[in-house]
Amino acid sequence: MIHLEKVSKSYLAAGTRKVLMRNVTMTFPRGRSVGLLGRNGSGKSTLLRMIGGSIEPDTGVIRRKSRISWPLGFTGGFHGSLTGAQNARFVARIYGADTDDLLARVVDFAEIGSFIHMPVSTYSSGMKARLAFAVSMAVEFDIYLVDEITAVGDAAFKRKCAAAFNEKSGKADIIMVSHSPATIRQYCDAGVVLEGGKLVWHDDVEMALAAHDANMRAPDPSLAR
Repeated sequence: MIHLEKVSKSYLAAGTRKVLMRNVTMTFPRGRSVGLLGRNGSGKSTLLRMIGGSIEPDTGVIRRKSRISWPLGFTGGFHGSLTGAQNARFVARIYGADTDDLLARVVDFAEIGSFIHMPVSTYSSGMKARLAFAVSMAVEFDIYLVDEITAVGDAAFKRKCAAAFNEKSGKADIIMVSHSPATIRQYCDAGVVLEGGKLVWHDDVEMALAAHDANMRAPDPSLAR
């Protein structure tokens, strides 16, 4: 379970304060996979990172009673001066996993060869994404956070990523951001719409998609003066 209690978040942009969430209280229950919908720039990715713990709310608290992933494919948590292998072992120790087993799985999945023993700061963006996806798949979580399903590399590697994610999604819950209604329908059975600093829960994913479509046809409330 994930519970947001009176959570607010904003930031300054071009001298103007942009409010992403204002005094939001909501529970994401276990046993549901949730599509997170909203306009571009509404704060969906920020919300995922707050749930994952990499960003703190301005006010309020987020309570987590499950093993929650970082946003799938997120590379910002790696230490650039450490090698890919050292980063993988570090993650294994944090989550109480066997370090040798997790590293072996990462090496097999990431397919970056000898670069696994080089500092992450030397990696291309594609190699970082491969490592991040591999580490995400090597750890068993109760809830996976997904900010668009991204898979890098050739067609074979993309199929490998899709197969691994499908296997995980069959055993764990998902909170997913995607601009593809088909993807939301494929993986989610409920939805949350972020609009004007508020979150609205929809118990049916089709209702969430319809509400989001209606919002997109209306003026953006954040632009109102």
